[in-house]
Amino acid sequence: MLTIDRATYDAIIAHAKRDHPVEACGVVAGPEGSDRPERFVPMLNAAGSPTFYEFDSAELLALYKQMWADDEEPVVIYHSHTETEAYPSRTDIGLANEPGAHYVLVSTREHGNADGPVEFRSYRIVDGEVTEEEVTVVDALPPRSTN
Repeated sequence: MLTIDRATYDAIIAHAKRDHPVEACGVVAGPEGSDRPERFVPMLNAAGSPTFYEFDSAELLALYKQMWADDEEPVVIYHSHTETEAYPSRTDIGLANEPGAHYVLVSTREHGNADGPVEFRSYRIVDGEVTEEEVTVVDALPPRSTN
């Protein structure tokens, strides 16, 4: 199950709507091993495509260097689908190389960048196998454990 705070949930949707009709993409980083999506990082879709996303390699490398330095990992990897449902494509599945991450898809196909609801779904993708998971949106994440 993905538990995400309302501000991050809203920010992912806003990014997807803002970039429509181009697919939006980004990462939500969190403390290593915590499964806590804490730091929203919208990224550039280097492909600039309505049907495909590609992280900018320099931007992605900089993000990973920062996450390594801060003992963080990608907790959520998200992108939007502008013309199809919020379900991973074959390409998405092939690119899923973070087995611990939640892969969030937002479909803007119904309302585009106008007001209106979107599909917001989360998946685990491990070794090419896709498993949908429940998404719980909370006002704020509980305080971090001090173990």
